[in-house]
Amino acid sequence: MRTGPRTMLACLCAVSGIAVSANAAEPTREIHGSADGFAAPGVALAWAILRGATEGSTTVVVRIAADPRHFPAVAATGRDPFTQRTQPLLTATPTGGAVELRVPRAQFADFPRTELRFYATPQALPSDAPKLVVFYLGVPDTTPEFGSESALAAYLADRIAAVRAADGGRAP
Repeated sequence: MRTGPRTMLACLCAVSGIAVSANAAEPTREIHGSADGFAAPGVALAWAILRGATEGSTTVVVRIAADPRHFPAVAATGRDPFTQRTQPLLTATPTGGAVELRVPRAQFADFPRTELRFYATPQALPSDAPKLVVFYLGVPDTTPEFGSESALAAYLADRIAAVRAADGGRAP
């Protein structure tokens, strides 16, 4: 049986389509965070508030600990769920060690949804789809407030350790 050029081209196109589909990236996994501590395989988060002298100088702090083998980069975005306007909070940053996101508490009035975006590649671009998104709608109700950097740092370290332990050690 002899095949013509059109048949060959059709077969190549079909095979190419199958190969592209097989290599397509996994869809982004989204998880709703709700408490001041969060852990999932490869990632742990802890939230706290550093009180300032005024409400305008009060800062929300999120400590992010991610296993760089799973999530070599993280970024954060604030979003208004009604208008869909976004505000970058943290550009793609390497996850080696802990990363801290610091945002004025007043920011949450305009951009209440916080998206922590974890990427599978170290040089993540804004156009890249994250592998994991952990999102919060506002500051978690359970988030404690501290009056000093030292108390804040001690709490965040303890909270990361606690959520890791509760996750059975799967978090970094």
